[in-house]
Amino acid sequence: MADKLLPDAQSALAGLTFDGMVVMSGGFGLCGIPENLILALRESGVKGITVISNNAGVDGFGLGLLLETRQIAKMVSSYVGENKEFERQYLSGELQLEFNPQGTLAERIRAGGAGIAGFYTKTGVGTLVAEGKETRSFHGEDYVLETGLVADLSIVKAWKGDAEGNLVYRKTARNFNPMMATAGKICIAEVEEIVPVGALDPDQIHTPGIFVDRIVKGSFEKRIEQRTVRKREAA
Repeated sequence: MADKLLPDAQSALAGLTFDGMVVMSGGFGLCGIPENLILALRESGVKGITVISNNAGVDGFGLGLLLETRQIAKMVSSYVGENKEFERQYLSGELQLEFNPQGTLAERIRAGGAGIAGFYTKTGVGTLVAEGKETRSFHGEDYVLETGLVADLSIVKAWKGDAEGNLVYRKTARNFNPMMATAGKICIAEVEEIVPVGALDPDQIHTPGIFVDRIVKGSFEKRIEQRTVRKREAA
């Protein structure tokens, strides 16, 4: 078995990046994002990439860093409302955008990882989402054809992993990560903790190591995207 465990994110990306590549990046908002691999992508200088991700991070953090350096040419996303630089680039025509209903995006990624070329869904029928796409009727209901998504590279973030690439995610940080791990031609995982092979309960493994090509232990800032607190009541 090839040694999957690498010392840092830069080493994990070595030999894998090229201009115009398609990258899937896990996470939901700032929860469960591959912070270290995003930074390594920025440092690699790769340009003209298409990024498939639920959103585009925020200004100055997450995928927002790649927007600032103009390394992203196109986003395939479902929500991008927290990033002013994204808004500016899109409205000025500098950035292409393919919007997806969130459930449709998740299923497109899952389908791509399962080798499913396309599927029909009711979501988006009769709206802009369906324009230019095939529609069919099943049992008297209209459905729109959506295609599966695959990427040249998937970068995901997990809680724990071992040297064979088996991964366990933690709570809501699981989000898009498991399906993206299956839908990349190459998958790199960054984790909070590396454990010995055999230490993970097989019944608790969310992504089997067969899907993971490289793994690295990262350090994480774990920002809170929108901090909401209750006002202190008067004594």
